[in-house]
Amino acid sequence: MIRPPTAAQRRVIEDADPVTGRLRGTEAQLAALVKRGLAFRHPRPPHDHFLTPAGHRIREAVPEAPARTAPETGVFAARVGGEEEPPASGPARRREVHSAWQGLLELRRMTNPDGAVDRPCGWERTHLVPAAALALEAAGHPPAGSAADGYRVRATPQPEAVAVYAPDARTLAACAATLERAGWQAGEYTEPRTRARYLLASPRRV
Repeated sequence: MIRPPTAAQRRVIEDADPVTGRLRGTEAQLAALVKRGLAFRHPRPPHDHFLTPAGHRIREAVPEAPARTAPETGVFAARVGGEEEPPASGPARRREVHSAWQGLLELRRMTNPDGAVDRPCGWERTHLVPAAALALEAAGHPPAGSAADGYRVRATPQPEAVAVYAPDARTLAACAATLERAGWQAGEYTEPRTRARYLLASPRRV
């Protein structure tokens, strides 16, 4: 049975990278988290420490964690489109997105049983909207904003599926191609009431 972390260890868990789960802390703190089954030491240099699935569950159960995703905290969040206070665009944002995407690919390699990077991992299946949004933003698709239109990723009642909206058919098709290259299955549908076209996308399992 996994022993609960101490207050100091919980702070280390809270400060983990929200995408990759990479940890920062003292050697003693990290070793203690490994001993409790909440972290593991990567076998390859630089031998960073990462949260295990059990560690991720504890991080997500911390009441303070949602507040840490607010724009003013500086914690990375993928653009889902239509945010009231979106982060500034520009080279710095592009570097952040690229880094987050590379981190997600590494997370796939480490957590998928066969080490595959062309298929979504468990984190993506429990964070569908930000995972799909990161794939789109990393590929260069512009998200919807106050001054321009673009993609919008939204949750759906269906398990393991998100809806993606775009301003026109060409953009929607391009978003579908991007998601499929990122390991998602995407199909076009029409909303019965509004007749708006959208993608229904879900992480591919094989």
